[in-house]
Amino acid sequence: MSNNERRVGTVSRGIRCPIIRQGDDIAAIAAQSVLDAAASEGFALRDRDVIAITESVVARSQGNYASVQNIADDVRAKLGGETVGVVFPILSRNRFAILLRGIAMGCKKVVIQLSYPSDEVGNALVSLDAVDEAGVNPYSDVLSAARFVELFGEPKHEFTGVNYLTYYGEIVRAAGAECEIVFANHATDILKYTDSVITADIHSRARSKRLLKAAGAKRVFGLDEILDAPVNGSGCNEKYGLLGSNKSTEDMVKLFPRDCQGVVEEVQRRILDATGKRVEVMVYGDGAFKDPQGKIWELADPVTSPAFTAGLVGTPNELKLKYLADDKYKDLSGEALKAAISADIRAKEGELVGKMASEGTTPRQLTDLLASLCDLTSGSGDKGTPIVLVQGYFDNYTN
Repeated sequence: MSNNERRVGTVSRGIRCPIIRQGDDIAAIAAQSVLDAAASEGFALRDRDVIAITESVVARSQGNYASVQNIADDVRAKLGGETVGVVFPILSRNRFAILLRGIAMGCKKVVIQLSYPSDEVGNALVSLDAVDEAGVNPYSDVLSAARFVELFGEPKHEFTGVNYLTYYGEIVRAAGAECEIVFANHATDILKYTDSVITADIHSRARSKRLLKAAGAKRVFGLDEILDAPVNGSGCNEKYGLLGSNKSTEDMVKLFPRDCQGVVEEVQRRILDATGKRVEVMVYGDGAFKDPQGKIWELADPVTSPAFTAGLVGTPNELKLKYLADDKYKDLSGEALKAAISADIRAKEGELVGKMASEGTTPRQLTDLLASLCDLTSGSGDKGTPIVLVQGYFDNYTN
């Protein structure tokens, strides 16, 4: 390895910035925070570095908020204000509980249909082993709340200790509506209770809506179609509605950011003007990775990245070094091995799909991979680094 050869690969840095408030110029703040961090820590920006800004501070700068009353008004106008079915909500105090309150304020009765043994993102109500032992078929059996408790006891979330049957029921009743909870894994099972339905699932919502409409549901709206336009001056998200929202206060939700393509392109322009380097920029939300202990997928946002610059389109175009070293060039070592692998990397085809040399490399979108890295870097607590700088992500063994 020569003295001028880079000794470090990918580096992910959490970048501190001021607390963002409504009306702040998030693009200016993000760009300047990265420049200040570079000056303070003594590192230089390079072409194809990635600056990632968490969706929450973008939405906050936009003032993209709505109240539970705004949700209630929209639900009443769209679903009719009588009995409303809510199909496949996730089990979340932060993500769904406050939405449920707004839904309940907008109707007389809520029938919540929970999937089992777990919700869409992996929060488990009961283990598959327990389902097997009870002789229940989750693909066909519809269970009342009483029957579920009879079979499985009081279900408490492994990490939070919350009993979501009790918790969600109390939220609905406190909002002035009746509540019934059932357990079923076919969206159309809700039609035994009501023909006005909100599909609360995230990634499977299009299928759920299609099946319900085909089965004769009178009114079907996804969470992506609630608050998809302003209600009495509220914020909104034209594309995702309530999906990607988070609890802000007891009476307000912060919606997923809207129209943020201009933000990423403005950050890119500011860094180019200041340094001459063309970085890539993205807004990121939840990563997409599974916790092996709790079995929870992190991805509760509709997408990992609602906006990104053009250089982040696509999937990695990589060769598997382990395959090259262990198989193709197993008889080489030292500088000869390095030279052979480097030559393969420089000559690699633009399309490696189906090629053995790429087997085992991650076939995921760049933005999904980067969002997961950034989400883990920034965390969801008090690190105070809602901006992440990723360097060396597009480097390879020859750089």
